[in-house]
Amino acid sequence: MAGLPPASTPTSIETVFELLDKKLVSLGVPTALSAVGINNIRTDKWNEAAWCFAGAAAVWMAIKVGKKLAPEIDQGLDHGIAAVKQLPQTLRTDFTSLYLRRQARQCEESTIEGFNPERTAIPLLEKVFVPLDLSGAMGALAPTHNRHLDPSLWSENLDIWKLLARSRQDRQFRQMCILAKGGMGKTTLLRHITLIYGQGKHRRHRAPKLVPVLLRLREWVDELTQPQPPGLAQLITEHYIPTLWRNHPPQVPNRWAENLLNRGQALVMLDGFDEIPAAKRPQVSRWITTQMEDYDQSVFLLTSRPKGYENYTAKRPTIPIYINPFNVDQQARFIQRWYLCQERCYRAPRHARQVAQEHAENLITQIQTRPQDLGEMAKNPLLLNLLVTLHRYAPSKALPSQRLGLYQRICSLQLDTRPEARLIQMLLPYEKSMALLQAVALHMVTNPSPATPNEERLVIEHDALLALLRPHPLLQKAQVDPADWLKQMVDVSELLVEREPKEYEFPHASFQGFFAARELAKAEDEATLQQHQQLVLQNWNAALWRETVLLYTAQLDPQDLNDIIPKASAFGSEAAQLADLCVKEYPRPEKVDDFLKALLENLETVTQDSKYQTLEEMLKAGQWRDADQETYRLMITTVGKEEGQWFERKDLEEFPCEDLRTLDQLWVKYSNGKFGFSTQKKIWQECGSPMTSGKEWDDFCVRVGWQDPTASRYMSSDEMIYNLVNSPRGELPAFSVPGVLGRWEGGGLRLLFSRAETCEL
Repeated sequence: MAGLPPASTPTSIETVFELLDKKLVSLGVPTALSAVGINNIRTDKWNEAAWCFAGAAAVWMAIKVGKKLAPEIDQGLDHGIAAVKQLPQTLRTDFTSLYLRRQARQCEESTIEGFNPERTAIPLLEKVFVPLDLSGAMGALAPTHNRHLDPSLWSENLDIWKLLARSRQDRQFRQMCILAKGGMGKTTLLRHITLIYGQGKHRRHRAPKLVPVLLRLREWVDELTQPQPPGLAQLITEHYIPTLWRNHPPQVPNRWAENLLNRGQALVMLDGFDEIPAAKRPQVSRWITTQMEDYDQSVFLLTSRPKGYENYTAKRPTIPIYINPFNVDQQARFIQRWYLCQERCYRAPRHARQVAQEHAENLITQIQTRPQDLGEMAKNPLLLNLLVTLHRYAPSKALPSQRLGLYQRICSLQLDTRPEARLIQMLLPYEKSMALLQAVALHMVTNPSPATPNEERLVIEHDALLALLRPHPLLQKAQVDPADWLKQMVDVSELLVEREPKEYEFPHASFQGFFAARELAKAEDEATLQQHQQLVLQNWNAALWRETVLLYTAQLDPQDLNDIIPKASAFGSEAAQLADLCVKEYPRPEKVDDFLKALLENLETVTQDSKYQTLEEMLKAGQWRDADQETYRLMITTVGKEEGQWFERKDLEEFPCEDLRTLDQLWVKYSNGKFGFSTQKKIWQECGSPMTSGKEWDDFCVRVGWQDPTASRYMSSDEMIYNLVNSPRGELPAFSVPGVLGRWEGGGLRLLFSRAETCEL
């Protein structure tokens, strides 16, 4: 893989003073002035001597003090320059400037939907936002197209500004879809972009001048699914812009939105495709594609969870992008910025930075010393936000070691500690509200909406929820109106969220699973215990139940765990994988029966074989192209990524040897040694084991059929042969998804072949 070009270091005040110190002081300017002063004394020129000595002292002091205060001077100049740059925009009175400022105002605060505890200040987004690392942008481009692109675009650590800048040169980057699971920061990223453009700071990121439009798709479902839905320009003008002003919205200039879109001056951000009801997604996807085609000069950014994106049935955006998990550096930066923001609100300035640093270091140390539990949670920006919030309430205490304990403490915070701090009298005590939330969660997972039977997130309508709560004995005995209790859960505890009018859900799928698991595990008699166990087993393989299953088994007594795991493992390889994960996450591993451990070890072999069953069938049938794509799918999911992403260095260096051997053996077996990683490795070595792009790498690519020998370009997947008789030796696996051949260039393949040697292929 091509490396990044060397980054240029901007000149700062600190470097200027450093230069002055080296040049003036080292060359003896103060000394020279002092010498002149001494000479003046000898000739009785006392006034001139005094000026020389003062000048020497002034030069020396100015440089030394300047070096010491350089960061503060730098910051002050930055603020001054920013103010000057903002002045023209502030003085402008046109509608675009008014719109940009108004929209940015909606994005100033860093908030989590459904979780904003008391005693923590809501930080400004620009103060705590940590840039997200993106990947996958190049995987969608044809190899003939991407050979000569900026090498840094291959990076697994892209930022959104580089992609937006690319949109001015390459129309394919005008249609991008950001895919990530819940809590990974998709919405926060779009709000950050909106804020930066609204503040006129996009030039700092070398981003093109665009006018952002941030649309939460779930808020416009009714309009977009009408028989005759409005076009994008009409939606912006007549529906979206009026929502930015509570009273007296300004008059939108004639054809303002239409002109922006047609001239390519708009950045249209469509957030949360997965939050649309599944039955309506195909229709909304057709609307989005139509708008992208009608306004093909403007830039479109769509966000979705990968599962929900499967329902995008129209022509998809050109470039899929994935959000990488928070790395250690990002985690530390967020924690430090978050704590500094909090302490500045509650402490004197001279103490705030010190206390923030102490608390941040305490939390960072906890996370780094517990990579298997807290470290995994901290990779998710949402869960990291929860961790840092909980930590601030008791910075001297260790955080819970399991997710189960984390969610329990959050619930205690939201249902007990927080209302008490606000002097709010809850209608029911903590334990009883927990019991009701558990009943609601279990009802939702056992009775999913027909429109969303396989979704991560579930909703329940207002009337259905009240009908569920009304006969509950806890409310009846306390004589509490279910509607009043529901209002407290939404407004005070925020453990239920009303995203749409009269529609409720839990703030995150993991909370939904936690409450349902608590309800299932609290059985007080043997009959109920067995009934709940059967219910869990019936839904073991359902994606909707995954969190519930993991958190349910974590609460079981060792004997009950030893009973349910063998039963679940008998449902097949997928069930066995989840059973193995349940045992690994069990909070008391020393209590797990030895027989159960042996059973799971034996099941690993069965699971491994069934994992590759589809690939083996394809190879046996000579379906080489399909087998190639299946190989990529197996490898990328093995390292925990989504289809469409690419491998990072660590993924290849630590790829499981057993999986790599199995893949190679299957390819070698069914191709009679013509295909396979071990075959490719031998050819690569014969070509000089090229480490980077160049003649040796090109020779290798020509020999295995990845490059056109008459031109310096990679073959497209349609140009490759995929035939046991006619294909060159070593052609496969090539991961024949668009743009991937070039991604092997040099370093990536070297890492894979190095791993192949380690694994003795």
